[in-house]
Amino acid sequence: MEKLYEQDAFIVKFEAKVLSCAKGKKGFDIILDRTAFYPEGGGQPYDTGRLETGGTFDKVKVLEVHSRDGEIVHTCNHPLEPGAEIIGVIDWDRRFDLMQQHSGEHIVSGLAHSLWGCENVGFHLGAEVVTIDFDRPLTEKQFATLEETANWHLWQINEPVKIAYPSPEELEHIRYRSKKALTGQVRIVEFPGADCCACCGTHVNYPAQVGLVKLLSMQKFREGVRIELVCGGRAFRYLSRALEQNVQVSRLLSAKLFETGAAAERLLAENAALKSRLMALEDARFAQLAGQYAGPGDVVLFEDGLSPDALRRLCGAVLHACGDSCFCACFSGDDSSGYKYAIGQPNGHLRDWVKSLNQALNGRGGGKDDFVQGSVQASRSEIKAFFQAAIREGTAP
Repeated sequence: MEKLYEQDAFIVKFEAKVLSCAKGKKGFDIILDRTAFYPEGGGQPYDTGRLETGGTFDKVKVLEVHSRDGEIVHTCNHPLEPGAEIIGVIDWDRRFDLMQQHSGEHIVSGLAHSLWGCENVGFHLGAEVVTIDFDRPLTEKQFATLEETANWHLWQINEPVKIAYPSPEELEHIRYRSKKALTGQVRIVEFPGADCCACCGTHVNYPAQVGLVKLLSMQKFREGVRIELVCGGRAFRYLSRALEQNVQVSRLLSAKLFETGAAAERLLAENAALKSRLMALEDARFAQLAGQYAGPGDVVLFEDGLSPDALRRLCGAVLHACGDSCFCACFSGDDSSGYKYAIGQPNGHLRDWVKSLNQALNGRGGGKDDFVQGSVQASRSEIKAFFQAAIREGTAP
C-alpha cells in the first residue's frame, strides 16, 4: 500500500481503488491501494474524513484508521465494492491540528533533551492537551526557559523540516531520539536546531507553521515531570478563552487586566475577615441560645441559614451547656429544599441510630457514635413528628 501521508502531509484529497471491504466490529473495514489517511500510532491519533464515490453512498465517512497486519484499515460507516474508484478527502482541520501539536511536541522534547538531557519517556496527543513525560525533574525557571526557547525557535528558524529514510549504515552516524531500539527502515524527522527523532507521524513543513507553543502545567511524575501543552490553533483558542475570562474578572473587580490577581487577593482577604467576624457573631448567638437549654435534657431545635460547620458549632455549644447526659439535634433549612442536621450525644450510639432517621426522613449522612451530620428531604413538621414518636416509643438514642 502506498502511504501518501509519508510523502506529503499536506495532501488533502487523493484518488485510490478499493481492494477489500469487510464487516467489522465498528463498521465496515476498507483497504485501499493507496491512502493519505494516517493510521493511529506513535502517540498520534488517526485521521478522519470521507471516501467519495458515485455509487449508492456518495460520501462514506471514515470513522477510524488503524494499521493491522501490515495493512491500513479504514473503518467506515458504509461498505464499498472492491474495485471501486474513490476519492479520499482528509478532515483537514483535524489533520493540521494534530500536525501542529505533534510538531510542537518534537520541538519541546528536542530542546529539553539538548538543554538538560531530558528523555521523553511518554507522549499523549489528547483531544484537549498534549502531555510529555520527561525522565528527570525541571525547575520552574527551566520550565519557563523551555517555553521561551521553543517559541523563539518557531519565530527565528526558517529551515524546513527534514524527513529522511537513512540506510542502516547512515543511521549509525545519526544522533536521534528514540524510546526503543529500532529495526528495519527507520524514518527520521528533523527540526534543524531543535530535534532529530525517529517518528512515523505527520508534521508541518516549517517550524513557523506550529504558530505558538504554550506550556500549561508541570507536575511531578515518577522520577521526572509531566508537562501539559497546547500548540498552534489550540494555543490561540486557549489564550483567547483565558483572556475572555480575565476581562470578565476585570470588570467584576473593577481592576485593570494585569491587576486582577492582586484584586482577587484583596477580595479573598476581605472575605476571610468577614467570615471570621460572622463566625464570632454566630458563636456569641450560639452561646446565648445554648444558655436557654442549660442543664440535663434532650434538645431538638431549628435555626435558619446555617452552614454545616455552623450547625456543628451550634450543636457543640448546646451539648456543652446541657452536660454529658444530653441529646441534641440541630436542623437548618426549609421545607422546600430540605434540612441539614447535626446531632450529638456524649457516649451515645448515634452511628447505628441515624440510619433509622435517614430512612424515615429520606436523608443521608453519618459519622461517629457521639456525633453525626447529614441532610433530610422532609418538612419541619415531619422532623418533629419523627422525634416525638421516637421519644414516645422509646427508640430515641
